[in-house]
Amino acid sequence: MPTSETSEQKEVREELSSPPAAPVRKHGWPSRLRSYFILDPLIFFYTFIMGSLSLPFGFFDSDGRILHGFARTWSRLIMGTIFSPVQVSGLENLSRPSVIAVNHASALDIPILYANLPFQFRIAFKSELLAYPIVGWHLKRSGQVCIDQQNPSRSIGSIRSALKSLKAGMPLVIFPEGGRTPDGKLLPFLPGALFLAIKAQVDIVPVALVGTYDLLPMNTYHIKCQPLEMRIGKPISTDGLGLRDTESLSGKVQKELRDLYFGQSSGVA
Repeated sequence: MPTSETSEQKEVREELSSPPAAPVRKHGWPSRLRSYFILDPLIFFYTFIMGSLSLPFGFFDSDGRILHGFARTWSRLIMGTIFSPVQVSGLENLSRPSVIAVNHASALDIPILYANLPFQFRIAFKSELLAYPIVGWHLKRSGQVCIDQQNPSRSIGSIRSALKSLKAGMPLVIFPEGGRTPDGKLLPFLPGALFLAIKAQVDIVPVALVGTYDLLPMNTYHIKCQPLEMRIGKPISTDGLGLRDTESLSGKVQKELRDLYFGQSSGVA
């Protein structure tokens, strides 16, 4: 019979899920004022300008290459503005086609990915983002994968399109935790988060973004400029796996992502 989790086990689990220890940085009012009156307005400006300029191209950008270029330029403008250099390790581990599984701690995770992944890709996003002006339109027109978590049946067409793209060689970025962490801890994966990788029989590449929660956590506009890391793990194969293997595969990827996050990747293949 399954036993209930003891307080000691719970403490260990929470410790393993906590973000890596980092030097305490002071971000007082000068940092807040810089963020509220310089960095945030510039990001909103880049979003409006680049989003508006990309609108007409969506009508004849058949493969998404042009819109991806706009998104990458938008991201590089943001990353060049917020004084937060990204150290990238493990680029040699990227394989195509693949599902790229990334932890999600900040609204700036997506600009970091666009600015540092050296190829075109698609992102699985929550349907709520479609309500945002310009951003929602861009997501839809550029072929990103919309997932409606409240009504999965509405996502069937988008999922089929993503599966077709994966099999054709287009990498797909997913956030298997399902959303941003509210406290900086790594969240459990959603059930079925790796379904597409198994169906397409493509590798899964875990990617750990380190420092992004401290950079810009949820429910704030205070950007705390600091160095970041993007750690790319070794591909995890799905060859021969079926849907019955989803849970064990999820556990394997989650462990590798956690190890990457803590800087102790075992390089599971």
